[in-house]
Amino acid sequence: MKLLKVWAATGVMALASWASAVTPAATSVAASAPDAAQVQAAHDLLVAMQAEKLMRMTAGASKFADDKQRQAVMAKLDKIAPEEVYRRLSLPVARLVAADTATEMTRFYTSSYGQRLLKQTYNSGPSLNAGDPVPTAAEKIELKRPAYLKADQAFQQVKPAIRHEVFVLVKDIVSK
Repeated sequence: MKLLKVWAATGVMALASWASAVTPAATSVAASAPDAAQVQAAHDLLVAMQAEKLMRMTAGASKFADDKQRQAVMAKLDKIAPEEVYRRLSLPVARLVAADTATEMTRFYTSSYGQRLLKQTYNSGPSLNAGDPVPTAAEKIELKRPAYLKADQAFQQVKPAIRHEVFVLVKDIVSK
C-alpha cells in the first residue's frame, strides 16, 4: 500500500512537470482566443501532418481489453472522414500553435523531406534504430533557415499537447 502511495505521488509530480513544460509555450499563444486565420493555419498544418493517421496511431498504441475491442475502435475511426478530424482538431491546435509557426511547419510537412519523414513515421514498421530520412543538400539548406528553426523549436515544445488533443478526440469518437 505504501508503495502504491509513492507511485501515485510520483505520477502526480511527473504530470505536474509535464504540464509546466507544455504550459509556457501554450499559454503565450493561448492568451487570446485564436482568430479565423490562426484556426485556418492550424487546419492547414493538420492536413499537411496527415493528422488522421496520427489519430489512428494514437488509438493503435492504446491498451485494449482484447482484440475484439481494438477492432471495434478501429472500425469507428475508419468511418471518420479526414476532414472531420482536421475540423475538430483545428481550434485546440490553434490555441497551442502560433499562426506563423503553423504556416512554417505546413511548409515543412509539404516539402519532399517532410513527406518522406511522414511516410516513415506512419507507414514504416517498427524498428529499433529507425532514424530520420537523410535530407539532400538542398533540403539541408532549407532545414537551416532561421524561420524553420524557430518554428520547429516552438512546434517541438507543443507536440505533446497536440498528441494529447488527438487522444482526447479519439476518446470522444470512441465513446459515441
